[in-house]
Amino acid sequence: MQPSRLFAGLAIVAGLTGLLPGGPRAQEFTVEVRPVDDLKAVFAAVASLDTTPARTRIGGTISGLAVDEGSPVEEGELLARVEDPKLALEVAALDARIESAKAEVKLAGIERDRFKTLRGRGTVSQAALDSAETASSVAAGTLAALRVERALVVERQAEGDVLAPKPGRVLEVPVTDGQVVLPGETVAVIAARAYVLRLHLPERHARFLKEGDPVLVGARGLAVDDKGLREGRVRQVYPELDRGRVVADVTVEGLGDYFVGERTRVYVATGKRPAIVVPAGYLFTRSGVTYARLANVGDTVVQPGLPAPGGIEILSGLRPGDVLVKPAEPETGS
Repeated sequence: MQPSRLFAGLAIVAGLTGLLPGGPRAQEFTVEVRPVDDLKAVFAAVASLDTTPARTRIGGTISGLAVDEGSPVEEGELLARVEDPKLALEVAALDARIESAKAEVKLAGIERDRFKTLRGRGTVSQAALDSAETASSVAAGTLAALRVERALVVERQAEGDVLAPKPGRVLEVPVTDGQVVLPGETVAVIAARAYVLRLHLPERHARFLKEGDPVLVGARGLAVDDKGLREGRVRQVYPELDRGRVVADVTVEGLGDYFVGERTRVYVATGKRPAIVVPAGYLFTRSGVTYARLANVGDTVVQPGLPAPGGIEILSGLRPGDVLVKPAEPETGS
């Protein structure tokens, strides 16, 4: 065989060898033990950062109750109306007094103008003119005071409208139509739209929890399912223990359609422990079983755990020092 053809054949073989999964160019990963967060599964309840009561400002009878438990509301939305029949009677009485005061102002103005004319002719004294001008000013002042008093009563009527102080969801409506209420009574309790997950952890875990720590939030519901985990962040750790438990709030996206008080599973870090973590690309599933491919050995069954920084924790099936080969293509099987 000619040397040129021999060298060409060797080059082709070398190229094919480099493309094989077990070839020298295949991506390899050496299994090792490293510290990871020791995650503890706890339950957290959806809570609102702000719970605001909508209260009455005047006493009267509830009419036109427009919301019920669970109703979404916007800021300034009318929740109910409190009516006091006495206020309407006061407005009517003030309207009558205002009309009377207008007549007195008109009469005092005519009297003042007449005295001005007579004073110009010298037939009345200056004291009489001053008295007429004072009476006209007093009548005008009385009319202005009555108008302000009427505006005050009308404003009290407007205060019968119970408005939503913040946008959110109505949690409780302790009143009904036709009920008599006093000033300051609660018509509805509104949970603001800023929802968090509220944790209650044992006191021994307080030293491991701090603001900004990542947590893993499970899918909606109480079923044990590691799929669909979402990442959240510790928003606040409260400085006071509640019956031997530390309280913390976790922020996570997608809580808008949850019920307030609904529980879900959350995984929080309670220290460090040694573990084997393998990048997800080195694992594949066949017939519902998870495998890893060992260099020069073949496929082996592994038991995956929770996601961890850098990959997925392996609970069993691998040992430190094992060399994994990344499959050429992801393998899945039914």
